[in-house]
Amino acid sequence: MAHELPLTTAHQPPSASRRRQRGVTLFAVPALVWYLFFLAGPLLAMFVISGMSWPGMLAPRSWAGWGNFDTVLHDDLFWHAVRNSVIQLVIVLPIMILCAFMTGYYLTLRPRGHHLLRIVLFTPALISASAKAMLGYGVFAPNGLLNGLLGNLGLDSLARPWLADQGTALACVMGIDLWSGIGFTAVLFAARLGSVPQEIYEAAELDGCGHWRRMWRIAFPVVKDYVGVTTMLQFLWILFASAQNVLLLTQGGPGDATTNLSFLVYNKAFVQSDLGYSQAAGVLLFLVGLLGMLGIRRALRQSY
Repeated sequence: MAHELPLTTAHQPPSASRRRQRGVTLFAVPALVWYLFFLAGPLLAMFVISGMSWPGMLAPRSWAGWGNFDTVLHDDLFWHAVRNSVIQLVIVLPIMILCAFMTGYYLTLRPRGHHLLRIVLFTPALISASAKAMLGYGVFAPNGLLNGLLGNLGLDSLARPWLADQGTALACVMGIDLWSGIGFTAVLFAARLGSVPQEIYEAAELDGCGHWRRMWRIAFPVVKDYVGVTTMLQFLWILFASAQNVLLLTQGGPGDATTNLSFLVYNKAFVQSDLGYSQAAGVLLFLVGLLGMLGIRRALRQSY
């Protein structure tokens, strides 16, 4: 009949959009399972182990409650590691982001050989941690490149065992962090700045804007939202992953001069076999990272 009422929604077949939604959800299930098993699971295990007295993988364990946290918070080594991590973040992070942005802007100007320069800048991200450590050792060793250069310049009095000197060891580790991070981040900034039409730069140049004003008045607002992302990424890398350079180059020494929080967690777990202490420090490190991420997000007022 011409005036038949339409079928109710309950009897209608599922729409195409609903079927697509179900398909997308189905494809997300493997990633969700992976996340829960390999990320949420270890994170939960870290909190559980932090409350145990566990002197080794094969050793018997018992419940210690808050005892591990009390031990960590009253340990001078822990606070020394906190100090070194803070120094790394305060010095490395601003220098890395600033230099990476300026280098990325330079790449967008397409100077001669800019394709080769992109490859050179991205190379540290492609080589392994052990290879980067070997290059760093070749520079800072007593008979390495830096002391050899100082000798050729007649500055032998400045030569020293850089990695074995308590006054310079942490600075050497931070130098390697900067070398490996600036180029990679600069290429990311350059890719983002590539969306700016060259005509905008040319128009600004005709109006009398120099490179400095074009960089900060035109290029920077374009990537301002991206600065928060890269700052978070590098913050997490410095805080959690910089232990690899410490492990390969100085083993936390000389003394405790290069022991940071991430290396302390590793050293307590795998060298001293104090799993409870290690995971208690790991929980505190996790909380520092979480608070740092929230602070960066709030400071840069991002919407992501």
